[in-house]
Amino acid sequence: MMTDYPDRSSSGNHYDMIVIGSGPSGQKAAIQAAKLRKRVAIVESNWNVGGVCTNTGTIPSKSFREAVLYLSGFRERSIYGSSYRVKSRITMQDLTFRIESVIRHEHDVIEHQLRRNRVELIRGRASFVDANTIKVVSEDSVITKTSDKFVIAVGTRPHHPPGFELDGERILNSDDILSITDLPRTLTVVGGGIVGVEYASMFAVLGVPVTLIEQRPNLLTFVDKEIVEALQYHLRNLGITLRLGEEVVTTSRRDDDQVETILKSGKKVVSDAVLVSAGRQGAIEGLGVKELGIETSKYERITVDEHFQTSIPNIYAVGDIIGFPALSSTGMRQGRLAASYALGLGDETDSIPLPFGIYTIPEISLVGETEHSLTEKQIPYETGIARYNEIARGQLIGDDIGMLKVLFHLETHQLLGVHIIGEGATEMIHLGQAVLHLGGGLEYLTSCVFNYPTLTEAYKVAALNGLNKIRA
Repeated sequence: MMTDYPDRSSSGNHYDMIVIGSGPSGQKAAIQAAKLRKRVAIVESNWNVGGVCTNTGTIPSKSFREAVLYLSGFRERSIYGSSYRVKSRITMQDLTFRIESVIRHEHDVIEHQLRRNRVELIRGRASFVDANTIKVVSEDSVITKTSDKFVIAVGTRPHHPPGFELDGERILNSDDILSITDLPRTLTVVGGGIVGVEYASMFAVLGVPVTLIEQRPNLLTFVDKEIVEALQYHLRNLGITLRLGEEVVTTSRRDDDQVETILKSGKKVVSDAVLVSAGRQGAIEGLGVKELGIETSKYERITVDEHFQTSIPNIYAVGDIIGFPALSSTGMRQGRLAASYALGLGDETDSIPLPFGIYTIPEISLVGETEHSLTEKQIPYETGIARYNEIARGQLIGDDIGMLKVLFHLETHQLLGVHIIGEGATEMIHLGQAVLHLGGGLEYLTSCVFNYPTLTEAYKVAALNGLNKIRA
């Protein structure tokens, strides 16, 4: 059956839309535009597609985490004892084998999706000539392309603050850490944000003594305090030394190849390696956005409006390059929406609560309000808690430290927030997200019949706990 798609195999240099960057947000923007029967191209500066998410960020780090959990036998230790391991001596090669396999598969999936949707992949480094023209420089050519619309999805790179002599061997950023050849005997992590805490917990599970340094008095300040307190307790149990409220002055490699980290308080921390996790900044160098007049904010992030439109009307930006929340999940949605807005489709007004997933060990997920935000808004609330050691599934999988916490309105019993720490947290959160969005309350959770034994049963236990509090 014939279709009325335009011939996208044409060698013409003009497109309806060009997307710069092939990470999750760029992929989805390009595919959305292609499904609207537009001629679309993606420009990617690296040989491998997928951006930071697939090559150095989300996918590698989560693959590393799964390898750590499996080979260390961590999930089984509460049953078989703390000395239990699947493999007695774990090497970086053991851990990266899984990463390489998963990344190869992701590359194949992304390239297949682009081909199937007839999105042209142009390899090379793009820079704007004017608002409708880019120059693409590759190893063997320089070409010019024009387009009616552009979507910038170039992502970010690690921020390198002054005082850190990064060398990619002993003093590392988050893009370097998984390329080391041997597990460090000791590790210092500078920065208690999501990435820093995730890697600190992974290496600690492998038996590496870790010192985690954070300038603020607590880790992950946007997370519910009770959950953070639980996380900090479990991190200490893994052998992590927490240096909270401490500021790093310098980090440098000594003659004996050890790395010395000097704190403002006068303390010194000596370790085999240091991971500097000081946030990320926009990867706009050489793109020509400032010369074009596109507004940027702190850390080279591109400023956009509610439709992801930059200060130049035909140029949009999505994903990590525009800042918070800088998640792969939100970037995908932003890409689809930006392409739709750019091509004149209607506005989406339905706002669904955004879930956060933090892949520490144990993992954390949250959606909706926190106790702090509800107190600030003067909304009367109560909490309900379920602990995994009360749930049969928690015992079956060997997780006796997990916890699910619900926040609900004191008078209407409407669900206001869900916070989970423990195995499966990032999967379980989606039920809370749905109930929040649909305006459900505790009565729904208590009347629901959940499969038994499952971790999801914790929702009912937490709801009953909350109702019993207010009835008492």
